Amino acid sequence: MNRYILPLSALGTAVGGAVLLKDFVAGGACPSKTTIPGKTVIVTGANTGIGKQTALELARRGGTIILACRDLEKCEAAAKEIRGETLNHRVNARHLDLASLKSIREFAAKISEAGCIITPVTEGETESHICPHPCLPEEERVHILINNAAVMRCPHWTTEDGFEMQLGVNYLGHFLLTNLLLDKLKASAPSRIINLSSLAHVAGHIDFEDLNWEKRKYDTKAAYCQSKLAVVLFTKELSRRLQGTGVTVNALHPGVARTELGRHTGMHSSTFSSFTLGDVVTPRQGV
Repeated sequence: MNRYILPLSALGTAVGGAVLLKDFVAGGACPSKTTIPGKTVIVTGANTGIGKQTALELARRGGTIILACRDLEKCEAAAKEIRGETLNHRVNARHLDLASLKSIREFAAKISEAGCIITPVTEGETESHICPHPCLPEEERVHILINNAAVMRCPHWTTEDGFEMQLGVNYLGHFLLTNLLLDKLKASAPSRIINLSSLAHVAGHIDFEDLNWEKRKYDTKAAYCQSKLAVVLFTKELSRRLQGTGVTVNALHPGVARTELGRHTGMHSSTFSSFTLGDVVTPRQGV
């Protein structure tokens, strides 16, 4: 009998450790049941994973939800699904490619700026005429901006503007989007900005001499950690600058969830990760 004690103890320790690890990486659960009627929420990367579940939950709570995604077809399908499940018709899809500064500026302009219709030049005229009836911005208010979209440990790709992809999408794209919408968020106060980071930021190091990995061998993990550290530093500084404005800024680690974010890592394909993460740490639990 004694010969079984040590193996069984080791097995019990391993199982117990796996359960504790699962609870740790899953993160905590939000107990709030607050509803948000009359609030407008933008969620980037909301066609799948944690972003989609966030949009679904906030739509269920009565908000006006804007899904901002790179793939508009998938975004529209997700919006349709959320409308059907929540019976909230105020769920809309908009195109936003965080790997393109042009796309980010276009998205922000539609949301926050009153544009003007310019009539075409007719024969014999040298100037266009500005219509006296300006277009209204799509949204009168934006109360919550959730910067959720991300890429993780992808190959050494670059954005449309030449930035390393993980830094460009995870940090720089959201940095620009947030600043372009800042006046709208201030005008909508009390409002909030929520940046999704990761525990990986603790291993991050920002190399200001080679942000885009042009001088070093590319390390997918280090590049990801750098981008998430940049998000945390941005959050802390923006929060400091916005004190007294009614706009709060927070960063969070959503827990490790089984989403498409890990498609370049194989993190969900091993036996160990399948056992420790399983199907319990779902995108909804991450939300």
